[in-house]
Amino acid sequence: MNHKTEINNRKESLKKLLHIIIEQEDAIIKALYDDFKKPAFEAVLTETNYVISDLKETIKNIDSWAKPKRVWGSLLNFPSSDYIYSEPYGNVLILSPWNYPFQLALCPLVAAVAAGNKVTLKPSEHTPNTSAIISKIIREAFPVQEVVVITGDATIAAELLKKRWDYIFFTGSVGVGKIVAKAAAENLTPVTLELGGKSPCIIDETANLELSARRIVWGKIINAGQTCVAPDYILVHKKVKQPFTKFLIEEIEKALGKNPEESADFARIINLKNWQRQLNLIENQNIIYGGQSNKESLYLAPTLLDQPSMDSLVMKEEIFGPVLPILSYETKEDIDKIITQFDKPLSLYLFSQNKSFTDEILKKYSFGGGCINDTVIHLVNHRLPFGGVGNSGMGAYHGKLSFDIFSHKKSVVKRGTWLDVPLRYAPYNDKLKTIRKVLKWI
Repeated sequence: MNHKTEINNRKESLKKLLHIIIEQEDAIIKALYDDFKKPAFEAVLTETNYVISDLKETIKNIDSWAKPKRVWGSLLNFPSSDYIYSEPYGNVLILSPWNYPFQLALCPLVAAVAAGNKVTLKPSEHTPNTSAIISKIIREAFPVQEVVVITGDATIAAELLKKRWDYIFFTGSVGVGKIVAKAAAENLTPVTLELGGKSPCIIDETANLELSARRIVWGKIINAGQTCVAPDYILVHKKVKQPFTKFLIEEIEKALGKNPEESADFARIINLKNWQRQLNLIENQNIIYGGQSNKESLYLAPTLLDQPSMDSLVMKEEIFGPVLPILSYETKEDIDKIITQFDKPLSLYLFSQNKSFTDEILKKYSFGGGCINDTVIHLVNHRLPFGGVGNSGMGAYHGKLSFDIFSHKKSVVKRGTWLDVPLRYAPYNDKLKTIRKVLKWI
């Protein structure tokens, strides 16, 4: 099969997948609601439309992405034509999480298929309805020898990790990410790990407090805080802490009403284990807003905590829920003392009108990605890489980068035969002086 035919086949498969997803969008939205009451608006914004847009972008650009890229040759190889070929790794394993179970399963899969790989997808067992609709869609869109979905619990994932793969893509917690990396290392399998961490949200005294509160609340309550890039804790200047906290409460109530449990726009905690974990995080804390819960429906209200101790459980691990600790600072040293206690976060958010302060924060701290005067929205631009650094992950994707991470970049030099400079060949004799001059010149 020639290159053009192969790319056309991949494109046709992706077009078929796109058609099925559009056709099944209502069923996908219902599955997400059945799993953890994800609002339809959020399901479309962060799941179905995200995947549909990703598919359209990939279908539009796959020809140019997959085309061999000619690069400038080296004079040492003259005459030559030099190329970079994108070839599939081979058999790829994708392990996807429960918090955005459709988007984070399908987007890596789209890229892996576009790059020409055969894919085994293991969706999360915690979202059985979404996993079922994914299985149905994939069975309809692809031959089983090209893409297969394997459902099951963590023991199934463990068995899959014992097999040899050509590439592994994992999205999930830092703890499980370490297990995946260890398993991959046994076979020197390359990996992409999209993990998490405690993402700080800094508000200085120059920030537009009301707008900052609105944007932070949105970034925190979407998906009930079960988002890897959600603001994990607030660092607000002492001068503006009181009015800012007041704006936070007002914005929560504007979004979800006085009783968020009655709102159709607020998701639930994914399962009993995670619900209980959230309650453990807020136990014995100074709750200044929220804290109400319902075990039967796995509900936890958006909850604001005032000045938790750095030794408390809520400040020792990623929250991954609708709980937001508020800490105050007075000096840059205060900020540094807190942020440097944690590993490099997946995201950092800063609300400020002070350009020098903004530049200083961006230069000083390493993080996966983030926003100035907003939260979460850096994920929307497919031209921006998304990924962590250090403990928050390795490798980045989105847009063309998604195609690239699932492609081995093979370098090829095509030498001409009409000229063959003898300088490089032995016997070297007195060629050392000449080669030094040549190397200095080029």
